[in-house]
Amino acid sequence: MSPGAIGSADIVVNDGTVLQTMAGFGASLTDSSALILNNLKASSSNQNRDNYNNVLNTLFNPGDDSTSAGLTYLRVPLGASDFSANSMYFLPLDMSLTDFNIDSAPAYLFSIIQDIQAVNPQLKVHVLPWSLPGWMKYSKTMNGGSFDSTHASVFANYFLKSLQGFQSKGNNVYAIGIQEAQIGQALRSLMDQNGFSGVRIVAGINDAPSAFAGNAFHCYLGNVGQQDSFHSAHPDKEVFFTGQYGTDWWSDIKWYMDNIIIGATEGLTVTGLMWNLALDGNGGPLLPGADSCTSPASRPLVTVNNDGSFRSQLQPRWSTVYAMAHASKAIIPKDANGPFGKRVGVSVGGDLSGLLRVSADDVGNQTGSWNPTPITTTIEFRGQQATYTFPVGVTTLWWFAPDQSDSRRDGFADVLRTLASANPTGGTAGSVPASVNRRRLRFERNL
Repeated sequence: MSPGAIGSADIVVNDGTVLQTMAGFGASLTDSSALILNNLKASSSNQNRDNYNNVLNTLFNPGDDSTSAGLTYLRVPLGASDFSANSMYFLPLDMSLTDFNIDSAPAYLFSIIQDIQAVNPQLKVHVLPWSLPGWMKYSKTMNGGSFDSTHASVFANYFLKSLQGFQSKGNNVYAIGIQEAQIGQALRSLMDQNGFSGVRIVAGINDAPSAFAGNAFHCYLGNVGQQDSFHSAHPDKEVFFTGQYGTDWWSDIKWYMDNIIIGATEGLTVTGLMWNLALDGNGGPLLPGADSCTSPASRPLVTVNNDGSFRSQLQPRWSTVYAMAHASKAIIPKDANGPFGKRVGVSVGGDLSGLLRVSADDVGNQTGSWNPTPITTTIEFRGQQATYTFPVGVTTLWWFAPDQSDSRRDGFADVLRTLASANPTGGTAGSVPASVNRRRLRFERNL
């Protein structure tokens, strides 16, 4: 309909302002996660094997239904982490790297990745080491110590062999994270010369800016605003948010909105990742002797119990999957081989605008303003207006719109009314002509 009086809040969407293209939302497939999932897959119990398929579909199926999260990004450690059964694998023992062997990794690691790719062919894999080989450090040990830069060229080759090993297993790596930025230029040259020019290198970029696609951020220290500082200094580089784990569902879902789903994307991240994809009911298994992520225990996207049952319902109480599903479903391609979603311009006004937080295609309550009151909101898009009352909770809406050059009217208000009446947490508009470019907008309200 034509614009009229605005609601208690008024959201103006400007898809003429296009920001970053999202790469995906997901989690880390640690050794422990892969082991937990493989135990289901290899079980003699038909129920457990069915549970394995249900877990993968719940997390990764990209369909429009409300039973799956559609995750598209997987971070995989190169070698062991604190969530591994053993201290390390495919570790070369000398500078020749002749004993490097990707098959030293558990076979089920690659099997699980392949199964996930079968569920969602748009999966992106991001690899990185938790530690370089001990003999490459001044300490000569895996536990602690700093990089001996005299081994820079050897370490670059170590990464190249890792990429080649993953490729041999049918896994084309999207990005590789490195901790020693001084090897960036040497690694970039090796990758370009060996067929990996399209793989992004993610690390601190000051030593060789041209070698790196961008930098990765975790939430151990600091705040999400530091992404803005990085982008201001390096506007041509990407931001990757790559790690967080939850502990309490009620606090977490608010935090996720402010700092990952909305906050990190406001800071121009192209990814939003949690830590472990799957763990047991005790937050393990852990590497023997490891004591990180134990107080409180790390909460994964999926908890698999001893009897093979799992817990990851797409409900607010299981806030990690619930929040990630809202984010991922808003940016995954809606057409075969289509593009991933992009952030677009958006602003909010109205008397109750203070109860909404706006981030391009993301909207949610401000920290400290979790007032459980529905907000009647008008939404403005391409000269048209629709009205929607946001219920308490997290809401995802999307609609379809033609190219700007298309002479047909958008049908925006009709589509939004259809979504609102059919499914207050999001949905599709049914059959849409192939020539219509699909525009999706995510609005978030927290509990």
